Amino acid sequence: MGTYLYAITAAGHPLRLSGISGVGEPAAQLRTVRTKDLCAVVSDAPPQLRAKRRDVAAHQDVQDRLLADGAALPMRFGLVGTDDAQVATVLEQDRDSYLRRLEEVDGCREYHLKVARDEDDLLREIMRESAEVRRLNDRTRENPGAYDDKVALGELISQEVEARHERARSDIVARLSGTAVRTADVEPTKRHFLSASFLVEREKAAAFSEAVHEEAGQRGDTYDFSLHGPLPPYSFV
Repeated sequence: MGTYLYAITAAGHPLRLSGISGVGEPAAQLRTVRTKDLCAVVSDAPPQLRAKRRDVAAHQDVQDRLLADGAALPMRFGLVGTDDAQVATVLEQDRDSYLRRLEEVDGCREYHLKVARDEDDLLREIMRESAEVRRLNDRTRENPGAYDDKVALGELISQEVEARHERARSDIVARLSGTAVRTADVEPTKRHFLSASFLVEREKAAAFSEAVHEEAGQRGDTYDFSLHGPLPPYSFV
């Protein structure tokens, strides 16, 4: 059957888990696996577990309850150990690492930011600022059969797009990092040139959200900022 893991806490965490249950149908009963310094909140792992809405919600409900009372390291949905004994062994083996991480995330939440830019606006900027792009563009218009010039134009535009995305990405993260404890890059999506997570202290959450709002306002309507949070600090565990 296996042991399903929700989170790891310090041994002194209050662990107020009454009234909530775990994943599966019927919902699994929560229990703990303890060592001297650490505690893992677990349940029996249901067979053929899938990321259904009810199970994902149950998984996060457990983590939200734990985080409301203190530091907790949230596990990703679907993490299953062989049994309780294996979980206890891992807690002992990686004790120092888990305790350091618990100290790092104590009192913090994760915020995930995605930023996209209107492609037409970016291309107009490149055309306006790059003399070489304008030259190649004029040549391909005058000579539609100029294959080499078309290839060169496409490559140059691709390079310019990536360079400008990278500058904007670095600038945005640098501006927002002042109100965050740590940042973590996430692989950009096809649409978003920036996808990053920020570990933010609870008392600085409003300041961080305001900083994101100000950054979005300064960049204008051609940029699309999407902020999600507060979340369990998955990216920093």
